[in-house]
Amino acid sequence: MLRIISLTTAGLVLAQRLGFLLEAKVWHKPKPFSQRLQQAFSSGDQLICICATGIVVRTLAPVLNNKTSDPAVIVLDERGQFVIPLLSGHEGGANQLAAQVAELLDAQLVSTTANAYLQPLYTAGMGCERHCSKEDLLHLLELCVERAGITLQQISCLASIDIKSDEGGLIELAQQLNIPFVCYSVTQLQKVAGQLQNPSEYVFKTVGVYGVAESAALLSAGPQRIEGGAASSELMLAKQKSKVATCAIGRSYQI
Repeated sequence: MLRIISLTTAGLVLAQRLGFLLEAKVWHKPKPFSQRLQQAFSSGDQLICICATGIVVRTLAPVLNNKTSDPAVIVLDERGQFVIPLLSGHEGGANQLAAQVAELLDAQLVSTTANAYLQPLYTAGMGCERHCSKEDLLHLLELCVERAGITLQQISCLASIDIKSDEGGLIELAQQLNIPFVCYSVTQLQKVAGQLQNPSEYVFKTVGVYGVAESAALLSAGPQRIEGGAASSELMLAKQKSKVATCAIGRSYQI
């Protein structure tokens, strides 16, 4: 869930505007402030805080875990002039969320993270049961892009293993999204085995790789050439499961 927190009257006006544009829940002067903010953060809610950066840092410090699991937190001034991705910039999607908010408000994005000058490329890797419906696949993908802090429109490719090259639901989903559907062989997918976050012995015994969704997401994102070398792909969102499918979001950067 995306929550917008304001502490002043001017901040509330901005929060309500953003709440409408982003379909997010607005909290104005939540009480007890520290407890409610920490609970929301620990529950995985993304936070847009319209207040001083120091307040947010001191409040969330006791519940910070790590950048791979903490949700995105961004900070705005009450006039909406500056947008700062504060926590979980890459993995949690704060950079992308901040960029989206900055565009909506015509504000200045203030980013200090690495690769801030590069354009991200996002891909979705998916595995599924045979004859899985497009609707089930789309529902899972929608949940995943929401958790990653991006939109369906930002996914540039749908990828899977070659034994799924004739899977109707995946083909139809790619067609609906108007993006390529790419399938890779076991040999190709094995090249990124060391980058998987949720390797599965069961999946390996079944199809020959330790994870279809994560492997396909990483491989389809691919290394993008940048000045001084190549930026390797990474998992923006590790494997997520439904009853009939798996999905992961891959990312790399390009100029």
